[in-house]
Amino acid sequence: MLWNEPDNKSHWDLELDPEWRLYSAMTRMAASAVAQEAPRLLRVLGGISPIDSNFILNLRNQGVLDSLNVVAVHGFPLDWNHWPIDQWPDKAAEISAASNLPVWVTEAGASSFGAEEVQEFGLIRTAELLTRICERIH
Repeated sequence: MLWNEPDNKSHWDLELDPEWRLYSAMTRMAASAVAQEAPRLLRVLGGISPIDSNFILNLRNQGVLDSLNVVAVHGFPLDWNHWPIDQWPDKAAEISAASNLPVWVTEAGASSFGAEEVQEFGLIRTAELLTRICERIH
């Protein structure tokens, strides 16, 4: 997995790289190096958060997705994100359509600072919504 939440303002300095050109170049080079060293190893875009198809389209236009096998997303609709949990399938479909790559959910759930009942609901409902449409859910 290359990077973590590259579209998250707390993880990437948009003043230094407002169009993610440096990130795109770095990711293409890293993916190439991984492919040379371990050609059968899947190359995964670091999970994006927020889930934003425009970010994926930007990377696609910069040739990043040509170097990857999978796009990953992170979603916490019960506490960090501002969308209802039942929108998970739409979010995954939006990214799949923008990338034409499999979508893995590499972070999901409810934060541990919430009530245990909310955590349990978030885990069960996320699994119900995504198990049939995403190859991997973490």
